[in-house]
Amino acid sequence: MSDELGVDVDVRKIVTIVEEVHTEGGKSDGGGPLKKVAIAVVFRNPYAGKPFTEDLSDLIDASAGLGKLIGERANEAIGGAVESHGKAVVVGTAGEQEHGNAAKTTAFGNPFREGFGGGKAWLPSTTKRSAPGATVDVPLCYKDEIWIRSHYDTITVQIEDAPAPDEIVLIGAVASRGRLNARVGGKTKEEVE
Repeated sequence: MSDELGVDVDVRKIVTIVEEVHTEGGKSDGGGPLKKVAIAVVFRNPYAGKPFTEDLSDLIDASAGLGKLIGERANEAIGGAVESHGKAVVVGTAGEQEHGNAAKTTAFGNPFREGFGGGKAWLPSTTKRSAPGATVDVPLCYKDEIWIRSHYDTITVQIEDAPAPDEIVLIGAVASRGRLNARVGGKTKEEVE
C-alpha cells in the first residue's frame, strides 16, 4: 500500500499532464488561455486475474483516498480557479471494465471535487478496458451545471506503459475555463452564477 500518498492501493506511478490553449481558429477570445490538467494514478487492480467477484468494495473504499490525492494535485497543477471537471478510467486486460467503474463512484468524486474547491454538477466520465498505451478522452463539463455548452470539452491522456494487464489508470481532470471562442449558444455560466 502507498501510505506516503495516503491511499490504500499499490501505486506504481502518477502522471500529470498540463496543456494550455492560447488560440482556436486562429484567434484568441480575450479571456486568457484555457488550461487543462489531468492527473493519472496507475495502480495494481486487486481483482485482476481473479474469478468474477460481486463485491468490489476494495476498489470503492480505496477510491476516496485516490479522489483526494488526484483533486489536490489537480488543484496545485492548475494554479488558479477550476471551472470544469471530469474523470476516466482505463483498466488493464486482466481486469473488468466494472473494476474501473468501482474506482470512480461517488466515493471518488466527492473527495476529488473537494480537492479543487468543489462543484455541484454531475461529474462526466468514461471507462474502458485496454492494453498499455491506449488513449482515453476525459470528458469535461462546467463544475456547477452540466448544461453549460461552452465548457463541453475533453483532455486526451495516454501513458505508454500503462495499464499493465493487472493495473488500473484512474484519471481526474480539470480546466480553468470553457473552450476558446465558444459560440453555439445555450445557457451561460453567468446565468448559473
